[in-house]
Amino acid sequence: MSKVFVNIGLSLDGYMAPEGMSIEHWDNPEYKHWGAKWGALMSWILKQQYFRENLQFGTGGETGPVNDMLRHTMERSGASIMGKRMFDAGERSWPEEAPFHTPVYVLTHEKREPWVRPGGTTFHFVNDGPARALEKARASAGGRDIRISGGAEVIQQYLNMNAIDELEIALAPVVFGGGRRLFEHLQDPAPQFRIDKMLNTPDATHLRYVRA
Repeated sequence: MSKVFVNIGLSLDGYMAPEGMSIEHWDNPEYKHWGAKWGALMSWILKQQYFRENLQFGTGGETGPVNDMLRHTMERSGASIMGKRMFDAGERSWPEEAPFHTPVYVLTHEKREPWVRPGGTTFHFVNDGPARALEKARASAGGRDIRISGGAEVIQQYLNMNAIDELEIALAPVVFGGGRRLFEHLQDPAPQFRIDKMLNTPDATHLRYVRA
């Protein structure tokens, strides 16, 4: 059976996104300096050749083990799941050829027809909860794995469902002091993981956890 995994960046103090990073302030990255904080969190990925090509940022970029890791993450993914807040931000910032190239299931209360993008990405809007979104993702993934893309609240829902098999976290040496914390609102007992792999770079420590 395909595995369900999370692949995210995280600040040293456990936040996925800084305070002020919201659709209301998307055009004002100076608000609470969220733009600079987000840039520091994700500086490692912006340098990678695969990421730059996939987001159509141009040629060039670093190659090596981190770049290979990114490529593997995308190639293993047969479907993705995300929340409405993450989709709203991405709808404004992704290129026309959205960077997933698979079905993407958006958890939302909004009724909306599927949104087909060039390059193989189709966004499906799921109104009947995370379990149904996961069911749909499994059916469409073609045996490949399913990525829970975010945000924090969506990941928490799947952790509480005990549905996540792997956590891949790029832990960046930045401190936010506030924002959207990853490990909140977890039910007791929380799911347990063990360290599987670790890759150190100056910009982030890449940690891979698997179910214990």
